[in-house]
Amino acid sequence: MRALVSITVAALMSATTLAPAAAQPLSDPVIAHADPESLFTSADPDLHRNKQAALNIIKVLLEANQWDRAGEFLTDRYIQHNPLAASGLDAVITYFTQVAKAKPAPVLERTQRPIVAVQAEGDFVTVLFVRELPVPGKPGESYTTTWFDTWRFIDGKADEHWDPATLPLPAPR
Repeated sequence: MRALVSITVAALMSATTLAPAAAQPLSDPVIAHADPESLFTSADPDLHRNKQAALNIIKVLLEANQWDRAGEFLTDRYIQHNPLAASGLDAVITYFTQVAKAKPAPVLERTQRPIVAVQAEGDFVTVLFVRELPVPGKPGESYTTTWFDTWRFIDGKADEHWDPATLPLPAPR
């Protein structure tokens, strides 16, 4: 009997976690913080420095594409845990300038990315972003979920990075 209950519970859990989104109501939308820059401060001087560096990575590098300034915010060995970009400062610059063909723009006063939350602990800063994606099979419909970037800092510069990026799926034949 116990084995049957375990199998039934496992089957129910599997069915509910693997059910397609179309068969379930979509979750509540992810909402950006009204004042994201306020999230990049801390009374702790080390956390404040790291949060400010993360904000500059977002504003200067990721939004304004000023990759000539990357050495201000990233270490030379910058370890990348994103399968689309290699590690090392030069490799990251090459990825954004040559592969992604990012064009430099002015740094804006306020970040343009929809930021949900910023968490800092020790040498780590994690930034949660709103991510909007199309609903599969429903043209014109979208839903929100969360993207994150986590950096580990050494002396105020990002030395390591994680995000949930994956390799693209092969095109159907």
